Amino acid sequence: MSEILIKEINEQPHIIQNLIDSEYSELKKIAGKIKGKFNYALIAARGTSDNAARYAQYIFGAFNQIPVALATPSLFTVYKKPPKLSDALVIGISQSGQSPDIVAVLEHAKAQGQPTLCITNVPDSPLGNMADFVIPLHCGKEMAVAATKTYTASLTTLAMLSIAMAGDSEREKSLAELPPKLEETIAMANATNAKTCRYRYIEHSVVIGRGFNYCTAFEVALKIKELSQVVTVPYSSADFKHGPIAAVHTGFPVILIAPSGEMFEQMIEFSSKMHDLGAELISISNRSEIIKNSNLGFRIPENVPEWISPIACALPGQLFARQLAFEKGLNIDSPIGLSKVTETF
Repeated sequence: MSEILIKEINEQPHIIQNLIDSEYSELKKIAGKIKGKFNYALIAARGTSDNAARYAQYIFGAFNQIPVALATPSLFTVYKKPPKLSDALVIGISQSGQSPDIVAVLEHAKAQGQPTLCITNVPDSPLGNMADFVIPLHCGKEMAVAATKTYTASLTTLAMLSIAMAGDSEREKSLAELPPKLEETIAMANATNAKTCRYRYIEHSVVIGRGFNYCTAFEVALKIKELSQVVTVPYSSADFKHGPIAAVHTGFPVILIAPSGEMFEQMIEFSSKMHDLGAELISISNRSEIIKNSNLGFRIPENVPEWISPIACALPGQLFARQLAFEKGLNIDSPIGLSKVTETF
């Protein structure tokens, strides 16, 4: 059994601690330099990085009152009809910094006189060299094809940027307390993961999240598809009720991201509905009301605030996807059809 992916998953608490220690003061400086120079953010990203951008939509919107739009890179490359980016802070997120279409979005933004920022694990890359401000992820080389540590580091960077722009000392303290809680999350998930063998033969599933954890639904679904070849579709619980719920039947696998917070009451109601429909419920939560109603429940620590819970909730999802791939006898570190760096135009 390969150990590269599990090693990288286990590195995340240390990496996030190092990222906070290394970059927070720099992010405060960047926040000062961009203050008053934009009215909204446009984020260009693909794959896992695009899921991080979904997190930015919630954290910048909730705490900074900054609207966040996701870029459509093909307008800049294939169609060669870039939109006007007046009043935008344009952010590129890419673990490798290599994808030409993400670079093109920042290139056009600079040509239009807009501030640009990139979040990448490779600062000396085409994207890093294009941006006005570069925030390195400090992850070391990510060897496994499926991104894990660069995803949670990207979320952490976006959280730090939000805190820095708001000057929010209370959230700064909460983020500083997160790394030990991630260690605890991994330990609890490893203890639970032996039960994943129950799902060895599943061929499809859905992942449900809402609010801050909408991004987690997308990221966990992506990891399951990448690693285990199980067709897995992410949904907001609200969107799922508008039609897709009709597909749920006895034994249908539903993965529910439901930590404490403003969305919890809706998610507990949703879990009850899934139980009534006979779904096979797999949950990630810090609330016993969800865990006890699940066929398989992954716990995160109770005192993780909702706004940073996506960083913690991603870890059991990663471990579940990896274990499912192992149970199916698949290549965990190099899934068929994938490469580490994907260049799109």
